[in-house]
Amino acid sequence: MDVEELIRKVIGAAINVHRELGPGYIESVYEAAMTVEFEHQGIRFEQQKTIPILYLGRKVGEHRLDLLVADCLIVENKTVSELDPIFFVIVRSYLKAARKHDALLLNSASMPLTMKRVGPEDTFRYRSKPDNSQ
Repeated sequence: MDVEELIRKVIGAAINVHRELGPGYIESVYEAAMTVEFEHQGIRFEQQKTIPILYLGRKVGEHRLDLLVADCLIVENKTVSELDPIFFVIVRSYLKAARKHDALLLNSASMPLTMKRVGPEDTFRYRSKPDNSQ
């Protein structure tokens, strides 16, 4: 299965979970429900996969991915009022550490479900101060 088809299947699974549960639960509930839906649909995944963070070839920390689907797609679950820019930065660090190219950032607290595709490129710039040069 190619990554685009996989992403469509994962989005479909997330929509199924959100339709059934609705907003209001903590992240771990949606993550667990996603694993049930993935198993039901025959989608291969790893839950809470630990990824080392390396600096100059030495482990200096680790990330824990909510879900790694088919060893190529990271799925990060959030239950927040809105997706702040820092969440995109964090997911990109997951991509870098895991040497992957595709991720989905899901926010189950919203109605409807918010889904954002995240790639390794810096398409969303986080600025701590307003940029007045434009």
